[in-house]
Amino acid sequence: MNPLHDALLAPLSGRARPFLILPDGRTITGADFLARAARMAHALAAAGVAPGDRVAVQVAKSADALALYAGAVMAGAVFLPLNPGYTAAEVAYFLADAEPAVVVADPARAGDLAAAAAAARLLTLGAGGEGSLARLAAGQPATPAPAARAAGDLAALLYTSGTTGRSKGAMLTQANLLSNAEALAGLWRFTAADVLLHALPIFHTHGLFVATNVTLLAGGAMILLPGFDAAEILRLMPHASALMGVPTFYTRLLAQPGLDRAATAHMRLFVSGSAPLLPETHAAFAARTGHAILERYGMTETGMITSNPFAGARPPGSVGFPLPGVEVRVADPASGAPLAPGATGMVEVRGPNVFRGYWRMAGKTAESFRGDGFFITGDLGRMDAEGRLEIVGREKDLIISGGLNVYPKEVEEAIDRLPGILESAVVGVPHPDFGEAVVAFVVAAGGATADPAAVIAGLEGRLARFKQPKAVRVLAELPRNSMGKVQKAELRAGCRDLFAGA
Repeated sequence: MNPLHDALLAPLSGRARPFLILPDGRTITGADFLARAARMAHALAAAGVAPGDRVAVQVAKSADALALYAGAVMAGAVFLPLNPGYTAAEVAYFLADAEPAVVVADPARAGDLAAAAAAARLLTLGAGGEGSLARLAAGQPATPAPAARAAGDLAALLYTSGTTGRSKGAMLTQANLLSNAEALAGLWRFTAADVLLHALPIFHTHGLFVATNVTLLAGGAMILLPGFDAAEILRLMPHASALMGVPTFYTRLLAQPGLDRAATAHMRLFVSGSAPLLPETHAAFAARTGHAILERYGMTETGMITSNPFAGARPPGSVGFPLPGVEVRVADPASGAPLAPGATGMVEVRGPNVFRGYWRMAGKTAESFRGDGFFITGDLGRMDAEGRLEIVGREKDLIISGGLNVYPKEVEEAIDRLPGILESAVVGVPHPDFGEAVVAFVVAAGGATADPAAVIAGLEGRLARFKQPKAVRVLAELPRNSMGKVQKAELRAGCRDLFAGA
């Protein structure tokens, strides 16, 4: 038994229909992809990988990179994907912590990573199918021989972003990944008829474990794009049925003159996650296309937790209801006692999607769970009377100014409603009198000019005085990571001494 292989990969045997559609129109059938994955699995075994060993991968997105993930599943390895943007010094931390048996790198990066990967077997894989791993795989059998794995065995090790302290390795099991794919495929009604526009990176939960696993489970196909290009997405929509993205995808699509109901007529589903979607983006997209974007909520440690319904209302700002089999509660951060609907507190989750703990960090793992098994997400939220969840922000982003709690999202929403403002981000910075002061960073809408004084004046009567920004800074754009999340640590660092002389 190998649960992930049996559910996701074994059904590809003999499948003559395309699984991957490449930008140039070439296709890779399900059977061909399975053969590629089998060769990768045999290559990993030939390189010394045993079931349970970690395989660290820092390569460009490609069909072979996806086949390597599938091959790691077959081999019973623990897949460790790394952002290609990480420097050699950053990668060195992950390799020292995870102690992989094999490291797979882009051929152009192999020299930089040689020292960090000295304790492992270093192989290479390029986006064009070149490299030492590709050569090793070419001589391997195309017949799958999946390693025996149990539902509770590790399948992946994903490191958190490390915005507070060092990055932690989240241990995800076969059951974690498979239960999430099963829930999402059912909720979002994916079938073998679906063709997913895949423009997300594959070093992250969203692009790898949501998009790819759901498509495999449903027996559908993917148009595999190296990255997001709005014009290319628009060109390909008539050949697809679904798109999974981050808010940036949708704001850039809205900038395309050709985005309208006719262009999206073949599409049945647009999903957004990894960062909050502005209500204005939600409304504008619906007006232009007739489609309401479906928002969902998840994190590295849990996969997806909640989702708005496929059929039914998808209110802007809501991330929907708990997935089947998943329990979600909003609790008092200190005691863990559940709070009434409408009250803001800590989002906590329990279910088959919740990870096994942090790699070699028993103490941190113990701190992250309640005695009854609920995982403490670190996100603040509130439930409405119908059971929909709204995320208010990260606990670490909570601002305590003059002893009073300020939730950045509330301030951001008020600023975003002001004329001429496209979006904003609010952080707390040290203040000698208030402890922390609210500082807002704003981006002007196209053709407009943002005036800090006008922003502050515009909030009079909309927010209590203690919630209003003590300072406003105008930026051309907000700093974001590869998944579209605003990097508030970077914003805070840039104005840490703003009130030093106050």
